[in-house]
Amino acid sequence: MTSTLRRDIRLLQAYASLSSLVLVFLAVSAFRQAPAAQRLDELTVQRLNVTDANGTLRLVIAGKDRMHPGVMDGKTIDRPRPVAGFIFFNDEGDEVGGLTITGQERDGTRRANALLAFDQIKQDQTIAIAYSEANGQRSTGLTVWDRPETRLSELIDKLNAAQKIADPAARDEAIKAARASAPPAPRRLFVGKNTDRAAAIMLADAAGKPRLNLRVDAAGEASIEFLDADGKVVQRLPSR
Repeated sequence: MTSTLRRDIRLLQAYASLSSLVLVFLAVSAFRQAPAAQRLDELTVQRLNVTDANGTLRLVIAGKDRMHPGVMDGKTIDRPRPVAGFIFFNDEGDEVGGLTITGQERDGTRRANALLAFDQIKQDQTIAIAYSEANGQRSTGLTVWDRPETRLSELIDKLNAAQKIADPAARDEAIKAARASAPPAPRRLFVGKNTDRAAAIMLADAAGKPRLNLRVDAAGEASIEFLDADGKVVQRLPSR
């Protein structure tokens, strides 16, 4: 073998080794690079889950057939949730409120609901803006609740157990009993429009009993009412 041939072979071996090293370097670099941002002009999905880097669910956007049923302390609520919208979750993966919308017109009857709500931590909604319509009766407004310190997951356990009861009547009774066993969550404030078309502000005490009503009815008559703990009007302005 001539010296020229041996030199050519060594050059080819060196080239092959260098090429292999370059390919390995490029492959490793490609895996280490962050994925390039993608732009989509249109995306059609039934449900979209948004998570943190650790996999914790933080947001669900879904139609009524795929909406998340809700979860607290890792316990998923056993229920259908036929509403479309957004559901938010906190750092622990608990549901903490969202925006849901329903509405349809059938046989001349319209029904609709829209709700934007935010939950107290480990509890149910504590503030909400809502619209509701059924059979021509409409209401809309801001509501504030006073939620207890107990965890909502305790109620979820009872409701999930009740849902497993086969007999419909017994199941309904168990669900009713579970809800009745939960600590009260009185409504403390309402600001909005009632089904009688009156603009109203209602302030309630810690037991949820209305104590002050400010109203302007559909005819334009304004009034202020002070009530006692039994719901009796003790003073009204203007007096009747």
